[in-house]
Amino acid sequence: MTTDPAYTELPASGPYDVAIGGALISMVEPWPGTEFDYNRWYEDDHFYSGALAMPWMFAGGRFVATRDLQLLRYPEDSIIAQPLSAGCYLHLYWITAGRMDDHVAWTVATNNRLRADKRIHLERTHVYTSFQDYLGYSREDETGPTDVHTLDRGYPGVVMEVVGAGPNSTRQELDDWLVGEYVPWVQRGSHSPVVSTLRFAPQPLPEGKQPDVADIPGINGRITLLHFLDEDPRLHWQTRFARHGARIEESGFGRMELCAPFIAVEHGTNRYVDELRESEEDAG
Repeated sequence: MTTDPAYTELPASGPYDVAIGGALISMVEPWPGTEFDYNRWYEDDHFYSGALAMPWMFAGGRFVATRDLQLLRYPEDSIIAQPLSAGCYLHLYWITAGRMDDHVAWTVATNNRLRADKRIHLERTHVYTSFQDYLGYSREDETGPTDVHTLDRGYPGVVMEVVGAGPNSTRQELDDWLVGEYVPWVQRGSHSPVVSTLRFAPQPLPEGKQPDVADIPGINGRITLLHFLDEDPRLHWQTRFARHGARIEESGFGRMELCAPFIAVEHGTNRYVDELRESEEDAG
């Protein structure tokens, strides 16, 4: 069998440091009635064939919002998720610094092939999906795990916050305030549940993207924060995260567009799949 020379030529030049340059962040809602099929397709096939098997994507993780976690989200008028409960799965992937364009070119071609081969579960909605440039991170313990470890550590929870710049602020000014004041406040205290916070700037979707994925207006002024927790986010919601939107509004630099908690899936199982929807008892 002859090996394509590109496999030896392409890795011989260009960046290859162990560093995050960007991410694929994808919040997805399987259509009602397809939850089990979606979960099995994603974990058994797409998590690998549509992501981790591709060049320069070196880490991945899946998180889920059960119905009770969905009910903690805010604000009600979110531009990101409507209804606010939409997007019960969050998929995160880190891409090697300096290789974002290379990876995107490969993933667009691969996903188009998977779609043609009917290996894409089409009965789902992309609520918030984009490639995002990495802005940096802050961690509670300067001797602890770095940013590259976040998806391999097995953190039990993550809170995603999508913040839009205010009418009189740029994205850079918003990020300066987040780094200088907001994130240190989020990680305050000697026993903060927030181990690490990573910041990303969403970019327009690439040419050749899947037809059911779309950019959300306001993308150029938006920042995504991912707070990785060493405890279940429900334990600290009212004392910490429920207050974050007000803190951002008071700053004048931005507005919370979505604050959403998730817990880690148990890979290879269907745990939590039957906890995604409103129960008959709740509906009554």
